[in-house]
Amino acid sequence: MTTATVSGKFNVNLAPIEGYASGQSGINLGRMSIDKTFNGALNATSQGEMLSAMTPTQGSAGYVAIEQVIGELDGKKGSFVLQHFGTMDKGQDNLILNVIPDSGTNELEGLTGSMKIRIEQGIHYYDFEYTL
Repeated sequence: MTTATVSGKFNVNLAPIEGYASGQSGINLGRMSIDKTFNGALNATSQGEMLSAMTPTQGSAGYVAIEQVIGELDGKKGSFVLQHFGTMDKGQDNLILNVIPDSGTNELEGLTGSMKIRIEQGIHYYDFEYTL
């Protein structure tokens, strides 16, 4: 069993897609497609979907998302699924990204872990702590 933390950069492209609900009373509900490319020890791409709720209060919102990551982690090939849970309270964010249990495939079977996201000067970075 290996436990490690790896870091790197990623690019993300979000695009609105048709959703079921639009929101009422000042709440804007949205649905987006997610396309990412990870570089570094996690050399992979991902696709997924995000649901979001924007409130009338500046900087207060929430989102959930699911994305399947396919590629290599420290040279091991396979895929896994990340689940996101994020809230913003007047600009203060709380973001949880966890690997869904038993979602790892091929050489990543049994993967567990969590990811943190940093944005510095417009560049997205990940810190991925995992056990395999």
